[in-house]
Amino acid sequence: MNSKAEAAAPAGARQGIATASRIVVKVGSSSLTSVAGGISDAALNKLVDVLAARRLAGSEVILVSSGAIAAGLMPLGLARRPKDLATQQAAASVGQGLLMARYNQAFMGHGVTVSQVLLTAEDLSRRRHYVNAHRALERLLHLGVVPIVNENDTVATHEIRFGDNDRLAALVAHLIKADALVLLSDVDSLYDGPPSEGAKRISHVDSPEDLEGIVIGSAGKAGVGTGGMATKVQAAIIAAETGIPALVTSTDNAAAALAGEDVGTWFSINGNKRPVRLLWLAHLADIRGRLVLDDGAVRAVCERHKSLLPAGIVSVSGDFDAGDAVEIADLSGHVIAHGLVNYPCGDLPRMLGRSTKALAKELGREYEREVVHVDDLVLLHT
Repeated sequence: MNSKAEAAAPAGARQGIATASRIVVKVGSSSLTSVAGGISDAALNKLVDVLAARRLAGSEVILVSSGAIAAGLMPLGLARRPKDLATQQAAASVGQGLLMARYNQAFMGHGVTVSQVLLTAEDLSRRRHYVNAHRALERLLHLGVVPIVNENDTVATHEIRFGDNDRLAALVAHLIKADALVLLSDVDSLYDGPPSEGAKRISHVDSPEDLEGIVIGSAGKAGVGTGGMATKVQAAIIAAETGIPALVTSTDNAAAALAGEDVGTWFSINGNKRPVRLLWLAHLADIRGRLVLDDGAVRAVCERHKSLLPAGIVSVSGDFDAGDAVEIADLSGHVIAHGLVNYPCGDLPRMLGRSTKALAKELGREYEREVVHVDDLVLLHT
């Protein structure tokens, strides 16, 4: 275990949450459901008490809340989260209104107005949608509203969905330039092993390297959520790498976390903000194929930050169309980048190793384009 991960986060860093003017808080389904099934009023009201107090103290609060599908299970007579997309969408459609009604009632008890904001991956990967989402959230915050954000499960598909609300929360934090991201679940911290076996709490993470060798769990046995600790850690790393500190802890620790107390696992800032579209491409895009590059092309992409040309590609695999996301690897198979490809997979084999000038002369000027433009390419720290 890296000693950095065992050390406590600097007091000033954690205490910054106590005075942060804009915070994104994410809560998972498992933290909101009761033993009998459905949404627990006690759990929801306890969280709302904490968030409403923070809003009334002057901070802007954005809540990213799972639970729509879980809320829809009981009315539909379902014992567990369904596996097929159509039934998940039906449960979300029934449950989202129920969930928002509970939140509206609970926040109204404190005199705080809330709003519903449903997003899909497309909303944060396309420029026009991104701008509209940003404008809407900014206006709601200016009006003193607590936006309650969820993935639009009723219309999202397997191909475009975020996959879980942890990573959605990281992108929302980036979208509205939050001062901190707090990820809440039913686990109080990240540990260096199973807590039941005497593992030590990891209180502070400076970089992903601090977590090397640590086995991080997936979704729990309750069957109502999709994330687990692994997606929370990934979301925290996404935030930290884009200039937003993150804290992973339990919903029971929400008040302590927002007060800057030493709870949970703190992820320190270790990067700068970058376009949300590139965050999506790096962490959330549905990868449809692979391009393998020669050494010269790897240097051009990684060191000189150039677009990817067909001359440097040695092999192509996968089934993709123009505009799809692909992974870009070196000759050893190490994935160095993700990018949006400009050609369908069927066109590329005859283009490999050839210059764009030669291709344009033989096949037409439309083949003079880059295979992946530098603006549609993101390098990976792997």
